[in-house]
Amino acid sequence: MSQGVRTRPEGSGQPLSEAYDTALLDLDGVVYAGGSAIVHAVDSLAEARACGMHLAYVTNNALRTPDAVAEHLTELGIPTGANDVITSAQAVARLISEQVPAGSRVLVIGGEGLRVALRERGLTPVESADDDPAAVVQGYGGPELTWGRFAEASYAVARGVPWFASNTDLTIPSGRGIAPGNGAAVEVVRIATGAEPQVAGKPLPPMHRETILRTGAKRPLVVGDRLDTDIEGAFNGGVDSLLVLTGVTDGRLLLAAPPQYRPTYVDADLRGLLTGQPEVTEDGAGFRCGGWTATAGAMGVPSAGAKSGAWGRLELEGEGDALDGLRALCAAAWTAAGDGSCELDGGKALARLGL
Repeated sequence: MSQGVRTRPEGSGQPLSEAYDTALLDLDGVVYAGGSAIVHAVDSLAEARACGMHLAYVTNNALRTPDAVAEHLTELGIPTGANDVITSAQAVARLISEQVPAGSRVLVIGGEGLRVALRERGLTPVESADDDPAAVVQGYGGPELTWGRFAEASYAVARGVPWFASNTDLTIPSGRGIAPGNGAAVEVVRIATGAEPQVAGKPLPPMHRETILRTGAKRPLVVGDRLDTDIEGAFNGGVDSLLVLTGVTDGRLLLAAPPQYRPTYVDADLRGLLTGQPEVTEDGAGFRCGGWTATAGAMGVPSAGAKSGAWGRLELEGEGDALDGLRALCAAAWTAAGDGSCELDGGKALARLGL
């Protein structure tokens, strides 16, 4: 990863599948959505694998076991083994095992993925605060997780038992829309006890460490759709990242990204693994990518809540591929914002690109 504050998406003269040895792929919003494969995902991953790239699937969802995730991916047409799946349950189980004696009891507030991961590390899952646990761990347990489970966690945590969480994502996508995630459940226990858990999942270092230990990656590329987990996780791990626009991040969020949320590369979908990335250059006219030129101009006065000196409007001239226009806009916005968040109005420019 280049040093300093990122001011533009980078170019790559060779396909990313050749430039990096391992893709650390998020799942929902990247590989599938609502249980079905995202367009171009199956063929793109097959071609990347044929080029020699190792594919690993990294998820903050602690409910399903690696075997279950691998089976689902294989059913979608993406042959996957359990060893190719890394979950936040595995990351948090390792974190716990480093702080409690071997064979310790751990109170589980969550699903089967957590129980399997704990047993893998030689720990014993239990169900009650009265089972004398050495630790409490929370992970997403699905919609059937009852209020009584949060009470069990609160009883143990209030007595001083160390508390761990697989992740703190506040929401999780479902076939019917956005549902409360493990972070919402963690907040229940936090409010009841006033305690703070140790968290393992993306974007924090324990999850990145788990992926490197399990994959042996020497030059990994994080591939995700979320700025606040996938891209920040890559930033925290000091590795490069590819943002795909098949999930929750749109052009507006990307332009406003502070430094830790700025990806190395930006592309529409997983076909971006198979190509080089166009370079963004700067000259007296602005930032150029493909047939587009973007500039940042001041106007009016900064908003009262502005957090940086970047304010005004983004302008875009030219024609060509919409993604090239977005990359040029990112360079203009991120350069103007520096190490802050962008307050520039890019609405008109994004509308011109259809983004």
